[in-house]
Amino acid sequence: MIQKIKYFFEKRGFDVSSRLADRMGIRATNVRLFFIYISFVTVGLSFAIYLTLAFLLKLKDMMYTKRSSVFDL
Repeated sequence: MIQKIKYFFEKRGFDVSSRLADRMGIRATNVRLFFIYISFVTVGLSFAIYLTLAFLLKLKDMMYTKRSSVFDL
């Protein structure tokens, strides 16, 4: 059961941690650990930041899609 839940979140996650890690040049596990530690300290504030970043990254991806030709307009 736990493996199914873990697989679901790994497969359909927003990849916020890995994208932040790529941008900052560090490993994604360090970013994930940071969110875990901060969530214990701030009691959920980091989860709200995570969801906000996920929404903004998804919005950016939707706005800046590359078009392959002029006829895609």
